[in-house]
Amino acid sequence: MAVEVAKIEIKSVMDASGLGELIETGRFKADEVVAVVGKTEGNGGVNDFTRILSDQAYRAVLMQHGTRDEATVKAIPMVWSGGCDGVITPHATIFAETPKTGTKGKARLSIGTSMSVDLLPEDIGRLAMVEKVADAVRLAMKDAGITDPRDVHYVQTKTPLLTIEDVQAAASRGNTCACEVHSSMGVSNGTTALGVAVALGEIEMPKAEEICRNLDLYSSVASCSSGVELTKAQIVLMGNRDGAGGRYRIGHSVMKDALDIDGIYDAIRNAGLELPDRPRASDLGGKVVNVFMKCEADKRARLRGRRQIMLDDSDVHHHRHSKAAVGGVAAAAIGDPCVFVSVDAMHQGPHGGGPVIAIVDVGE
Repeated sequence: MAVEVAKIEIKSVMDASGLGELIETGRFKADEVVAVVGKTEGNGGVNDFTRILSDQAYRAVLMQHGTRDEATVKAIPMVWSGGCDGVITPHATIFAETPKTGTKGKARLSIGTSMSVDLLPEDIGRLAMVEKVADAVRLAMKDAGITDPRDVHYVQTKTPLLTIEDVQAAASRGNTCACEVHSSMGVSNGTTALGVAVALGEIEMPKAEEICRNLDLYSSVASCSSGVELTKAQIVLMGNRDGAGGRYRIGHSVMKDALDIDGIYDAIRNAGLELPDRPRASDLGGKVVNVFMKCEADKRARLRGRRQIMLDDSDVHHHRHSKAAVGGVAAAAIGDPCVFVSVDAMHQGPHGGGPVIAIVDVGE
């Protein structure tokens, strides 16, 4: 099965018309959709209900146009990142597996998914979570038909975070949690990223005291999200596989800091698009489907030697500052404000920077 990829704008909070149009025009069938990764226009916080609204709208379209039952459609991985700060446009990237074959013998985009065993509240921020996530990533690699970790370029995850009820449940078992509720989103993301890095051989198994502390340990391909709707780690893994068919390739690099536009172009080159030494958006020829990246404020409050104040801002959270800044750089790089930029990037790329993944259309 070849992977088909399409990016569509979300025109209003509950709009999924673009997905319906792609199905109706025959780009792919509703039953062929295997994953969705999107940006919604809410605040990006715990109470960002725009993620739920988009999720409901997209699953409703798949139910309307397809033959899969409700339980199957509910199990399709959909990762919604809230918050379109700055110039970022609400949008979704759709991934479908189709019978198209494309050019045989060429390495093309392949997707694998998996779910981990249950993650207990007391696992979050600890080695048990690293190990469970790593096992799930290896299963997703197998599902994608990828044997060499170097061929993996993007691992999008969704994992649980803590609620008050979770903390109480752990205490009833005589256990403690590694962090407080309000910090559990970042800790869950960071611990998950270490699991990705271990599974792909980017790092050795970390020491317990290094989790969410030693920021020199990171994955260059992990993009981690967390929420209250899961008790397991949901893994969507993408890489290039010989004979996969289709017309798309994926690549990655890292942004060393929030201004590292060269890191974005390096990811596009890594995906297979030839670029001049000093590229600009007009050199891309419409071949870039989308770029996906993680970022967060540098805790040293410096950027290329200059003082930064986003960590001191009491009016606007630093996540929104960094998302808007990196979103602007990414939009300028590809000439399109429909870019996927997510925050809470602990252990995801270098400190102050983050992973950047590019999907390009290389033709049949």
